[in-house]
Amino acid sequence: MNFLPLLESKRDGRALSAAQIQHLVTAFTAGQVPDYQMAAFLMAVFFRGMTADERCALTLAMRDSGETLRFPADPRLLADKHSTGGVGDKVSLPLAPLLACLGFRVPMISGRGLGITGGTLDKLESIPGFITALPSERIVEIVQRVGCVIGGQTDRMAPADKSLYALRDVTGTVPSIPLITASILSKKLAENLDALVLDVKFGAAAFMQTQAEARELAQAMVALGNQCGVNTRALLTDMNTPLGRAAGNWLEVKESVACLDNCGPEDLRELVIEFAAHLLVQTGKTRTVEAGRARAADCLASGVPRQKWNEMLTAQGADLDAFTRKLVLDHTAAMVAEVKSAQAGWVSRCNARIIGKVIRDLGGGRLTKQSVISPEVGVDQIAKPGERVRAGAVLCRVHAGDEARAGAAVELLQAAFVMADEPPRGTPLILECLQ
Repeated sequence: MNFLPLLESKRDGRALSAAQIQHLVTAFTAGQVPDYQMAAFLMAVFFRGMTADERCALTLAMRDSGETLRFPADPRLLADKHSTGGVGDKVSLPLAPLLACLGFRVPMISGRGLGITGGTLDKLESIPGFITALPSERIVEIVQRVGCVIGGQTDRMAPADKSLYALRDVTGTVPSIPLITASILSKKLAENLDALVLDVKFGAAAFMQTQAEARELAQAMVALGNQCGVNTRALLTDMNTPLGRAAGNWLEVKESVACLDNCGPEDLRELVIEFAAHLLVQTGKTRTVEAGRARAADCLASGVPRQKWNEMLTAQGADLDAFTRKLVLDHTAAMVAEVKSAQAGWVSRCNARIIGKVIRDLGGGRLTKQSVISPEVGVDQIAKPGERVRAGAVLCRVHAGDEARAGAAVELLQAAFVMADEPPRGTPLILECLQ
């Protein structure tokens, strides 16, 4: 294949046909296009962009570069949710069993964290025995029997995405909306979904810093998902403050179980119910989001999703007895230290970026893809904006591997909390819905 004319066309701002894009993705995946030429193509896309048809063709070509999940005929529709990531973002964990109890099949293919953004697979691997690396046949079998699975992308699923992302990461072309949307949706489309809801976050600890940037990304993903045949919508949610009161892999699992037990933090519960409600509307199970919220809340309150969670854990190899014993422990890290308020007042800010960086540096996140995760470290009992505290009150607790790291974290975390004499103006957690 002579790749140069395609590269020149994109360099000059001309649109490529679906056949041309399919050819170049296939050839690159097969090793027939050298990295330096594909890197030049990615840079051309970064500066020239892509038309809607080009984005669709690229996404489908990346999806079709490997295997896709094939499910038997079933009245239960296939649904999933994807988040652009944040600190304390554990919504997927309680949402998957809730959706299964609402009559969906949920083949949730998830990823790992990088930097300050936590990864769903890293959280789940803090559960004794839990297996995230499953072959496609096993994923399908568990989804059909249990109703939900949370696992990683198989080696044969969207291999073009893995190769292209590795190049984007080292060529400065990661923040390209056509490439971001194709990367995310190629993996979700490989699940053969009927409906997809997206959590596009913005703020201090989000990939997109502003609501306008998040809206642009959300609009692009919604348009692309719908064009590719999946009923897609997106919610813009705030990520200036950590979600929930715990951040860190094992601590977030504990908080997810608390949510399923109906005693978790309200902001986590709000997002879990909201995403379930939108999927109910998208698939025609309820006529309005309000009705969907009521149905999802009733289901969560019933305790059945908690039982479904245990079913999913068992199906994916978890040791439930060891998991139960671990759940009741106050902490599993070697050292716990408290961050205390120097003054009385109202918490006006809790900076999610600072908290995320501290957790990463404690060993709870990755500086590189090769970094080894410490699943027990993190921060919990986080005081949230709008709460009144007295002098000496605990603003959060640090879970660390040793005393030195705990002490360093306590110092850094003091800057994450800003106090005021008056309560701050409240900001909504969910800002917009795009469909």
